Amino acid sequence: MSLSVAVCTAVATAGCGSGSGSGGPATGTGCASAMARADQATAQAENVTTPWAGPTTGPRAMPGKTLVFVAETMTNPGVAGVAAGVRGAAQTIGWNVRVIDGQGTPTGLQAAMSEAVALRPSGIVIGGFDPRGTAQQVAQANAAGITLIGWHAVDNPGPSADPRLFDNITTRVEDVSRLSADWIIAKSGGHAGVVVFTDSSIPFAENKSQLIKKELTSCASTQVLSYENIPITDAVTRMPQEVSSLLSRFGNRWTYSVAINDLYFADGAAALRAAGKNGGGSPHNIGAGDGDPSAFQRINSKQFQAATVPEPLTEQGWQIVDEFNRSFAGRPPSGYVAPVKIITAANSGGAESWNPQGYQEAYRKIWQK
Repeated sequence: MSLSVAVCTAVATAGCGSGSGSGGPATGTGCASAMARADQATAQAENVTTPWAGPTTGPRAMPGKTLVFVAETMTNPGVAGVAAGVRGAAQTIGWNVRVIDGQGTPTGLQAAMSEAVALRPSGIVIGGFDPRGTAQQVAQANAAGITLIGWHAVDNPGPSADPRLFDNITTRVEDVSRLSADWIIAKSGGHAGVVVFTDSSIPFAENKSQLIKKELTSCASTQVLSYENIPITDAVTRMPQEVSSLLSRFGNRWTYSVAINDLYFADGAAALRAAGKNGGGSPHNIGAGDGDPSAFQRINSKQFQAATVPEPLTEQGWQIVDEFNRSFAGRPPSGYVAPVKIITAANSGGAESWNPQGYQEAYRKIWQK
C-alpha cells in the first residue's frame, strides 16, 4: 500500500471526508495528486472519437463452422449485447450460432455447458461467467478439441492456461475500475460519499469492485459509505429495498454510486424516484460496465445514471468470431484489447452504444466477406 493510500484510508476511517459532494476541490494530504490524476484520466477517457486500432490482417474466413454461445443469463443486457454481436458477425462470416441461456444459476450453467459440449460445435463462448464453476464441462470440451473463448470469463484479456481458453475478451479491469473511481473523484472535487454495488459471487466482479474501492480511497476526503454485495440475478428484487435503506441511513451524505454493472441502477431507479430524488441529481451513478442500450437511455435522459464505462459490446462479439477464426486457421490470438472510455450525456451524441469506428469494415476485409 502506498503512503498516500495509507494516509487516506486512516483519515477516511476517522471521518475526515465530508461526503457531501459540495465545496471546492480537495487539497488535503493524499488528495491533491489523486485529484490531478483523476482530472487528467477523466478528460482523456471522455474523448470518445476513437478510430479502429485493432487487427487489420488475419486469416480469411474458414468455412462451415458452428458456435454455441453459453450465456450466464440473457437477462444481463451486457451478455445479451455480446451474444447479438456474435450472431451478427457469424452471419457475416457464414457460420451458424446457437445461444443457450444458463439462467444465472450454477446448475443452469452446468446444464447449459453440458448441452453445448454435446452438440460438438467448432467453438463455445463462455459468456460472462466463471468457467471454474463448470470445470467438468470445460475439461470435456478441451478433450473433444472444442475451442473455448471467454467474454468476461477470467480477470484478464488474452489466452488462459487454467482454465484453458484460446482467448478471453474483455477490457482491462484495472482500467475500468480506476476510471470509474477517478470520474467520481474528479466530478465531486474530491468530496463524495460513495456507495459501491458489487456481486461477490463472481470473482471477476469482486476483483473489479475492490479495485474501485482502492482507487476511491486514494483521496482522503472521498468516503466509501457502504459496500453492497447484491448478486446480479437478485438485483431486480433487492435493489429497491436496499436503495431505500441506504437513503434512510445516509440521507444527503450519499452523493455518488458506482456499480460493477449498469443494471443495478435500472433496478434502483424506482426507489430513488419514490424518495423524490431528481433523476439528474445526487446520488450521481456510474456503471463500471457494461454500457448496454438501457444504460445509455438512462444517461441520455438523465434518469438516475450519469455515466458508464462501457464495453464495446457489438465489437467484442465481432472480435470473438475473429478470434475463433484465427484458432480454426491455426493462428494465435490477435492480442487486441478495446480502449476504455467514459460515456456521459455530454459526449454520447444521443447514441445507445459505443464501439470503435471502422471495426466491421476491418473484420470484413480480413475475412474477405
